[in-house]
Amino acid sequence: HVQLVESGGDSVQAGSSLRLSCKYSGWHYTGYCMAWFRQIPGKERVRVAAITTGSGATDYADSVKGRFTISHDAAVNTLWLEMNNLQPEDTGIYYCAAVNWAWLRFPRTDEFQHWGQGTQVTVS
Repeated sequence: HVQLVESGGDSVQAGSSLRLSCKYSGWHYTGYCMAWFRQIPGKERVRVAAITTGSGATDYADSVKGRFTISHDAAVNTLWLEMNNLQPEDTGIYYCAAVNWAWLRFPRTDEFQHWGQGTQVTVS
């Protein structure tokens, strides 16, 4: 049974930094993709950043390039999202997601198999 548990969300001022963590368990995949999504009420989840564990390739939404960094350490079963220079538009619930993945392209949102419960980030 795969579980993803996010933490690190907070209410902060614009210009601040936060580091989100996603601890996962029940994993048996050798190749996979993990990602962070953001969702605000009434809107679809938007992928913020993704990483493939095989090649280490990363992908970022244009709005966060240069400010956010996704990283992963399989030895401690943890995914992180380092967020710098946070802006009010970064506000939302951040979800960690994962999928068994061996393709070169990054997965669509509907292709992610496992999701965490989310952690709230509020920037004012």
